Amino acid sequence: MELFEAIHGRQSQGKVKPDAVPRETIEKLLSAAVQAPNHYKVRPWRFVVLTGEGRNRLGDVMAASQRDRQPDLPQVAFDKIRSLPLRAPVVIAVGVDKPSEEKVVEIENVCAAAAACQNILLAAQALGLGAKWRTGEWARDPKVKEFLGFAPDQHLIAFLYIGYPEFTLEPRERPSFEDRTVWVEGK
Repeated sequence: MELFEAIHGRQSQGKVKPDAVPRETIEKLLSAAVQAPNHYKVRPWRFVVLTGEGRNRLGDVMAASQRDRQPDLPQVAFDKIRSLPLRAPVVIAVGVDKPSEEKVVEIENVCAAAAACQNILLAAQALGLGAKWRTGEWARDPKVKEFLGFAPDQHLIAFLYIGYPEFTLEPRERPSFEDRTVWVEGK
């Protein structure tokens, strides 16, 4: 798939098949991710790939955390939360390292990790996969962060849900750049 076709054709794909994605394919996505630019070559991204039973374990942590905060919810609510990571056969959680040197600015690390996420989404599109970037309260949940191996103050910027699409999305027109752009030109 040509680059501009992947960029313009990429859409969030929430409905994917339960079919496993081969490890080699996931590794291609991760290889694309680490091509993202990053200041001072600090490689601030951290990836946790959850497949199979790993997704169930994440769901258990999510449900337990919800139970701690709202123990009076009906069991069906906890079951629904527990099933969230099962929406796709692959979930890639993306964390961001805190700066370890004074010259490194935190927002630059976040931006680099976000660029890595976009590379994964574009690579998934090019490989015929469906993907969706999610965050929500679970990206800020201390128990989820701990389970994934992230520090409490470490940013968790994405849960990338990836699988083979159930159906092909119709192309959709996106807003132009024109109303968000100012040109400052010389003579």
